[in-house]
Amino acid sequence: MSRGLHLDAYLLAFDTRAQSLQDRARAGYLVRAAALAELAHRGAAAEDAAGRVRILSAAATGDPVLDALLAELAERPRSWKSWIRRGREDTLEAVEERLAVLGAVTIADRDPYGPVAPNRPVRMDDPREALDLQARVAELVRGDAPVARAPFTDAALAALAAHGHLRLVLSRHDRHAHAERITALTDRLADQAPGLARAVAGLNLTMIAAQGGMGGG
Repeated sequence: MSRGLHLDAYLLAFDTRAQSLQDRARAGYLVRAAALAELAHRGAAAEDAAGRVRILSAAATGDPVLDALLAELAERPRSWKSWIRRGREDTLEAVEERLAVLGAVTIADRDPYGPVAPNRPVRMDDPREALDLQARVAELVRGDAPVARAPFTDAALAALAAHGHLRLVLSRHDRHAHAERITALTDRLADQAPGLARAVAGLNLTMIAAQGGMGGG
C-alpha cells in the first residue's frame, strides 16, 4: 500500500546497494513533484485557468510533509514548475524524517564534534519495499498491461522515474523503447493537473538548467 507519492518517490530513488540516493539533487525534484501530485490527487490543490496552483482544501492531511507544502502554496500563486523547484531540499529532508518515524529508514545522528555535513547518512535496513516498488514501476513501463487500469500512484511514479531519468528504475533504452507508454502514463497526471503533467514531462531539462548540467542519464 502506498504511503503517499512523496514517500514512495524517495524509496524509488534509493539505491539499496549503495545505501544512498542515486542522486540527491535529482531526488529532491522527484520528491517535491511527487508531493505536489499527491496533493492534486487528494483534491487539496489544483490549477487555475492561468496554470497557477491554487489550494482547494487547507484541511490538515495528517502528513507533516504535505501540511508544510500546503502552507507554502498558500503564500502566493505560482506554477507547478516553480513549486517543484522551490524548497525541494527542505521537502527531501522532511520526507527522510517522516520515513524514519515510520521505520522505513534510519538517519544517522549528527556528530557534535565533527564537521558540519550538508545531510546525514540514511540507511535502509530492509530493502525489500524499495526493491519491490522499483521493480513494479519498471514493469509497468516495460509491460503491456493497460495503462488505464494501473493505480494512479504507480502511473505517477512511472512518469517521475522516466522523465526524471531515474536509472535505478529505467535505463536510457527503456525510456526510448517505451516512449509511447511513458506518454500514456504521464497523461494520467494530466487528467488531474495538465500543468503538473507538463512540468513532470520537462523534469530532466528543469534539473539540468537549475544545476548547470547534471548529466542526462
